[in-house]
Amino acid sequence: MNLPNKLTLARIVLVPVFMVLAQMSQYGTSNFVPAWYLAAGVVFAVASFTDFLDGYLARKWNLVTDFGKFADPLADKLLTTVAFLYMMRDGVCSIWVVAIILAREFAVAGVRMVAASSNHVIAANMWGKVKTVLQMLTILFYYFAAAFSSGGDIMAVGLISMVLCWAVALVTLLSGGIYLWQNRECFMNAK
Repeated sequence: MNLPNKLTLARIVLVPVFMVLAQMSQYGTSNFVPAWYLAAGVVFAVASFTDFLDGYLARKWNLVTDFGKFADPLADKLLTTVAFLYMMRDGVCSIWVVAIILAREFAVAGVRMVAASSNHVIAANMWGKVKTVLQMLTILFYYFAAAFSSGGDIMAVGLISMVLCWAVALVTLLSGGIYLWQNRECFMNAK
């Protein structure tokens, strides 16, 4: 297994670590402990950096593999979906946003499965990467802003996070539509 694929697997391993840290506290409640959100934000930042690094190294060293094309977006989806679920728990992300994110990911995964049945691997496109970066930046903003905010900033952090979540939903819809359109022949020609 090459280094980029190991970095992808490391990102998957960091998902439960992030979950434990995010679960230890809840923003906007009396039991909120900023250190837990700071730790969760740091773990998320490290995991997000591995997303950039694994792709960069795979392309630079010509180590792009079918496993990487499959596992890298899966790792991204696991990491960001879990974070958005915790943001939904905290009341800063609408269930509609999470539903849009999940619907897009299931649709894209379906197209990839149909393509794989024809021995064709579809890599992520530029819009999928834009979507992922916006998702990661939104999550990073929330966890770090929550960790460093004072009691009076709860409304501001929540409002900005909500606006960012809806921006994520719009970009997610756009990227999903473009992905499905670009790969429509996969499901139109499916047996």
